[in-house]
Amino acid sequence: MDTRDNDSTKHTMMMWFYLGMLFFCMVAESDARLTENFYASTCPNVELIVRQVVSTKIEQTFTTAPATLRMFFHDCFVGGCDASVMIASESGDAEKDAPDNLSLAGDGFDTVIKAKLAVEAQCPGLVSCADIMAMAARDVVVLAGGPEFKVELGRRDGLVSQASRVDGKIPGPDLDVRGLVDLFASHGLSMTDMIALSGAHTIGFSHCNRFAHRLYNFSALMPLDPTLDPAYAQQLMQTCPQGRSDPEIALDLDITTPRVFDNVYFQNLVARKGLFTSDQVLFNDFRSQATVVRFANSAEEFNSAFISAMRKLGRVGVKVGSQGEIRRDCSAFN
Repeated sequence: MDTRDNDSTKHTMMMWFYLGMLFFCMVAESDARLTENFYASTCPNVELIVRQVVSTKIEQTFTTAPATLRMFFHDCFVGGCDASVMIASESGDAEKDAPDNLSLAGDGFDTVIKAKLAVEAQCPGLVSCADIMAMAARDVVVLAGGPEFKVELGRRDGLVSQASRVDGKIPGPDLDVRGLVDLFASHGLSMTDMIALSGAHTIGFSHCNRFAHRLYNFSALMPLDPTLDPAYAQQLMQTCPQGRSDPEIALDLDITTPRVFDNVYFQNLVARKGLFTSDQVLFNDFRSQATVVRFANSAEEFNSAFISAMRKLGRVGVKVGSQGEIRRDCSAFN
């Protein structure tokens, strides 16, 4: 037998072997999924560790709750849930430096950083910042009186964080229902998911410059937004006088139970007391009104929809397997 034929056969077999291995790896990667028990054998106490840190932080300042939840939303909406929003850049061009992220409160970042340190002390190099953020977002909801739910885990931390990726990706306070629906749909989230996740504003807050135009410059014919309850508008004007925007003043998005995660936010929308345009339009628009009323009338229905939407949000753009890394420091790439 010609040795060249033998070499050719070996070459062909090796080629098919490597192609098979490549195919196996691609299938394994594509089949990788988040699971609730991802750290069961490697770091079984991780959820307890994170919740203890979050609980301590909320006792120190309740701002921790809305700040952590909002940071999770902003992270997932830009490049997926990969903790890329936490990267700090000396040149000021990381995701957190984008204009839409400058208002993210430091308590959210501090919560995840402290939780990461606590987890690293017991399970070094095993748990991603992205997973810790997802757990912390769930924990602030629970500790504020909201529903308990399981968090799917197994995310890797992203390797890209650029301010330029943020523009147009974060829901703004002036979006109408169509804009909100389109933005959420781009991440596989339905209108019901969008409305349920908007309910996170039950523990949120904002500054005057984010809504002052509704009080003084709504239109040439109507300086005051007519969809605002008049008495509520007067309260807002007293806190946010025209022409003065004190950055130290923060107003609750839910004026009734601002420190409780509940469905009162939706009851406020029915009463025309939504602080942002993007809040109030959920009740004003016939396409979303029925869902708002349903959530306003039933805490159970809101909680169920919120859990479903949070779990779907937590799967957006996740990195798994070899697609990312486990950062040692949440604010820096390895």
